[in-house]
Amino acid sequence: MARLAQTAGLTDVQQEILSTVRDFVDKEIIPVATGLEHRDEYPQQIVDGLKELGLFGLMIPEEYGGLGESLLTYALCVEEIARGWMSVSGIINTHFIVAYMLKQHGTQEQKDHFLPRMAAGDVRGAFSMSEPGLGSDVSAITSKAVKDGDEYVLNGQKMWLTNGGTSSLVAVLVRSDEGHPEGTAPHRSMTTFLVEKEPGFGEVRPGLTIPGKIDKMGYKGVDTTELIMDGLRVPADRVLGGVTGRGFYQMMDGVEVGRVNVAARGCGVAQRAFELGVQYAQQRHTFGKPIAQHQAIQFKLAEMATKVEAAHAMMVNAARKKDSGERNDLEAGMAKYLASEYCKEVVEDAFRIHGGYGFSKEYEIERLYREAPMLLIGEGTAEIQKMIIGRRLLEEYRFQG
Repeated sequence: MARLAQTAGLTDVQQEILSTVRDFVDKEIIPVATGLEHRDEYPQQIVDGLKELGLFGLMIPEEYGGLGESLLTYALCVEEIARGWMSVSGIINTHFIVAYMLKQHGTQEQKDHFLPRMAAGDVRGAFSMSEPGLGSDVSAITSKAVKDGDEYVLNGQKMWLTNGGTSSLVAVLVRSDEGHPEGTAPHRSMTTFLVEKEPGFGEVRPGLTIPGKIDKMGYKGVDTTELIMDGLRVPADRVLGGVTGRGFYQMMDGVEVGRVNVAARGCGVAQRAFELGVQYAQQRHTFGKPIAQHQAIQFKLAEMATKVEAAHAMMVNAARKKDSGERNDLEAGMAKYLASEYCKEVVEDAFRIHGGYGFSKEYEIERLYREAPMLLIGEGTAEIQKMIIGRRLLEEYRFQG
């Protein structure tokens, strides 16, 4: 077996795309990732290369200049990119979620206006739900939009925007009580706005400020920011889908495919950690032989490889379920939960195999050790995934007593 996490049943086109991405990762990302990450430097040259490969338009329909590929193809590409450097996969992911939401829920005018430029990578997307006082409790959103003639005035503060500075289009979820009487369920009074802005930091358009990058333990290089709206005016034709009150469902649809993406990232990071661990175990000698020949290390490698395979299989299943047009929140939740947890465990085992050298910044595993925890929280914590999984199981296995 040449490598773990192979996927059966791929077309020739899918295999060609994955081979191209894998070569790009090996040649253009892995050799420079650790240095860029330690400097917290945005990987502009890598992003330009991904743009040339057409990956910003991978799932955008061909009629808008994209490649029109499936979620499975996209997830497998993300797995490869995360294997090289997880931050790069984050740059792609938020862009993809906004493009997906536009494709699924946008008006024809919105699709015609944004999707061709997003497919080319000339417009980069970010999406925003979280706020300083809430994370997964989306129903508690306090940012608000008030109708004023042909515009809406948005006020509030958002948090944890990946691509917040480098993006030029942000899908923002806020509360909009217009047409929704008092007592309406919170999720029925939310609207997604498509907010165009200039890339950068500071006041990027009147009423909209991106204060700067948030300093993080890991997941560096990619910019994670706040977003402050103070009298931000947005035309009514920039309500996603043209109708208020549908934002919660639109965002959850985007997050559902985002969970498949996070699962793919976990698979990619875990696969790289295994590669580093199995390689180091054959180079490092103790007690007169490579540590890979010690039974304790062989057991550890066996567990790591099994976790990589299991997470990959669940991720592929969740992507294929979504591609089939079926509801996949159960499969996506399971895949995200398992892949992120297994990623953390595989990375830690690789870290342990490296011994004291794993604690050195000279070794790649040190970077992975700081990156893996982000997957435990992104697109919903393990506890949120368990709630989703549990509720869906009770729907499927309802006791008829």
